[in-house]
Amino acid sequence: MPELTSPFEIHLVVDAVDTSAVDLLAETTGLSKQHIKQVMQKGAVWLEEKKTGKPRRLRRASKTLAVGDELHLYYDTHVLESIPAVPELVADQGEYSVWYKPYGLLSQGSKWGDHCTVQRWVEQNLTPQRPAFVVHRLDRAATGLIIIAHQKRIASDLAKLFAQRAMEKHYQVIVHGQFPEGTWPQKIDTDIDGRYARSYARLLEYNEEKNYSLLDVRIDTGRKHQIRKHLLSIGFPVVGDRLYGVESQREEGREDLQLTASSLTFVCPLTQQEKHFQLPGVLVLKL
Repeated sequence: MPELTSPFEIHLVVDAVDTSAVDLLAETTGLSKQHIKQVMQKGAVWLEEKKTGKPRRLRRASKTLAVGDELHLYYDTHVLESIPAVPELVADQGEYSVWYKPYGLLSQGSKWGDHCTVQRWVEQNLTPQRPAFVVHRLDRAATGLIIIAHQKRIASDLAKLFAQRAMEKHYQVIVHGQFPEGTWPQKIDTDIDGRYARSYARLLEYNEEKNYSLLDVRIDTGRKHQIRKHLLSIGFPVVGDRLYGVESQREEGREDLQLTASSLTFVCPLTQQEKHFQLPGVLVLKL
């Protein structure tokens, strides 16, 4: 058997009854059965059942396989050996919960695994234990408030609030330069990737020594990297932005992205009452 070099993919069709996913993958890859079980728990093994044709993560080693089912292993040592950052519970509303997502924690997984996602962490650690469904996303480098639903119906209802712009979202952002003062926030409505986008930014504080400005930013649309692109478009790159900002030109001394989701306000689809969730003071950005 040739030695497999990470990352690699294995795709197998089950051709015999009473076949174990663990045995089949161990035999094919040369990895130990115990290690295969660990990889399964981290979300890197998928089962595509012949009767449904829909792939889903396979975590249960005792799952009965049928002839014609397909097994998929997506093995990446870098992903599998990563240790997830720990999110902090802000509010448990029963059918959904609100969390602080720290830097480096993912909102959703990929085919290579999902153990470093807020979704999986909540699913495994929230008490009492409940399923977890992503309602919206934050970039890996961003921090702040994120909602996790615990029922599919609630996930759909909350996602509609985001889609209908009925969710008021505020962010605190530190940018390079002295942002102009003003009572009213500055509107930024430059299109992003050919789609309409609108943000509002207001100065909270300026640090002359660092030449940094702390902003309150509200967004009405949710385009990819909207805040980072909008602020850059008016000459105020976000501190720590390694993709678009000043830090992308430097190799050393870079800070983490200084962008955090600081508050969420919406009418709860369950109670029809307004809910307001604020990031705890110890977690907000400071100049």
